[in-house]
Amino acid sequence: MFAFRSLLFVLFLAFTPLAVDAAEAHGEGGEGAAHHGLTPDAVRLFEVGPLVVTNSMVVTWVVAALIILVSQMATRNAKLVPSGLQNFWEWLVESLYGFFESIVGPKLVKKTFWYFATIFIFILFTNWFGLIPGLGTIGWGMEDVDGHFHMTQPLLRGVNADLNMTSAMALSFFALWLVWSIQANGVKGFLEHIFAVKGHGAGFMGLFLVVVFIFVGLIEIVSISVRPVALMFRLYGNVFAGENILETVMHLGGIWLGWLFVLPFYLLEILVGLVQALVFALLTSVFTALMCLHEDGAH
Repeated sequence: MFAFRSLLFVLFLAFTPLAVDAAEAHGEGGEGAAHHGLTPDAVRLFEVGPLVVTNSMVVTWVVAALIILVSQMATRNAKLVPSGLQNFWEWLVESLYGFFESIVGPKLVKKTFWYFATIFIFILFTNWFGLIPGLGTIGWGMEDVDGHFHMTQPLLRGVNADLNMTSAMALSFFALWLVWSIQANGVKGFLEHIFAVKGHGAGFMGLFLVVVFIFVGLIEIVSISVRPVALMFRLYGNVFAGENILETVMHLGGIWLGWLFVLPFYLLEILVGLVQALVFALLTSVFTALMCLHEDGAH
């Protein structure tokens, strides 16, 4: 069941950049004049009817296909004495299961693990795939008056450097969080959990506390609404800034020394890719635990 849900979710993520077409919202600026860094919007490559395909979507499809292929190869012929690939995949899944179980508990993890594990693996490998040397230098460009070539329409782009992708992941989590919260508490329990209007006693002080907790509940609603925004911009900002830093340092080093100057930053971005995947998955699991776990079962 975990593998089936994860497969469906990866396929869903492969098409979620369609949620918001940033290139259309920002116009054709990303395809115009020469730009020495990563443009804020993904480049539109072609259209198939109403479907607009961007360069970040192409990378999303490639990474999703690779994850599905590797997972199928690792689990197709499972053996008691596992091969190297099966052993790695089992270690990864078991480690993630134990990690998320310690956060959301043994009962809730059975319902939510497919999402947390898939989102971690997907973000991790899309971040690392975006660091492949030359990824953003394949495509179309133009020469300036000095005869220098500038890339204006890269064929490939880091997935999480596109706000469409990160917003789609954050909004999909918010929808799942709402479903899991209502399943765990019911609609009435969900509202009581937010506003906490019971158990404050009678009299003036009890009424005063009810008013206070209603006000606190309204603040909590604002906090919950901001969570997906924070999730999408944290991941997008870190990946987008990292890719621009790498390109800037590469240009500063020139043709011969650019690779040497960028090497420390490149190694740092490998670590950042892992940390950002872990942070996104960790925060989503913590938000779920805060709402779905009750006092008798909370960790």
